[in-house]
Parts: sequence; C-alpha cells; structure tokens
Amino acid sequence: MKVKDVPQDTTFLGDVRAVSYAVTDEGKYSLTPSTGWSAVSQANDVAWEVINEDVEIALDSIAAGNHSPLAYHMAKHQMDVPLLASYAKLPKWRVKRHLKAKIYHKLSPAILARYAEVFNIAVSELDQLPSA
Repeated sequence: MKVKDVPQDTTFLGDVRAVSYAVTDEGKYSLTPSTGWSAVSQANDVAWEVINEDVEIALDSIAAGNHSPLAYHMAKHQMDVPLLASYAKLPKWRVKRHLKAKIYHKLSPAILARYAEVFNIAVSELDQLPSA
C-alpha cells in the first residue's frame, strides 16, 4: 500500500496512532502513522465482544459454584490453563484443580500470592469479582 493510501479512519484508538508499513513514492518501505482502519476496528470490536462473553460465562459459572474466581481472572486476562500454569510456575493439572471452587478456598497464601502476582493484583483482590 502506498503512503497516501494508508487508512485514516476514526477508530477505537482515539488520539493514539497506529503505525503501518507503506511504500513511498521512491518505492521504499516507510513507517507511516495512521489514525486507524475501520476493518481493523470492526475486527477488534468482535474480539472484545467474545472476551466480554467469556468473562460473563466465567462469572455465571462462579456464581453457580462450578468454578473458582481464577476462572474470571483468566477470562479477563485472556488466559487459558497452560498459559496461567506457565506464568504461575505450576503444573497444568494443579491449575485445573484450583479452578474448582472447593479446592480454591483451601489454597495456601503462597499459591494465592503466585496467582495474584500473575494478574498484577493484591491477594485480597483475587476474590473480588464485579457484579454482573
């Protein structure tokens, strides 16, 4: 795409500019600022809808007693079990086990501290969930 053709659509970026590669009149690649592109904005909107749905599903499951608050934090941070296990330096089977409400409430402060560090929150905030 040529520099003059780089989209300048109004998007979710606001005052932030994205940078794209574009071809100059001399045929060289150049980093070109853009206020956004409507196609990218639409794709991001759809992605955020899916993330918000996952968060709602996690909150419903926690309210029903099927999962621990870790399910909410995982959905909010777009994590799955292998990723959380890797960041918390725990085996995947333990993270899966900690997703069970009964098991989660018996976790040691040290394990809870690992999870809190991964989510960049205080241990006391692990149990604080937003109201639906």
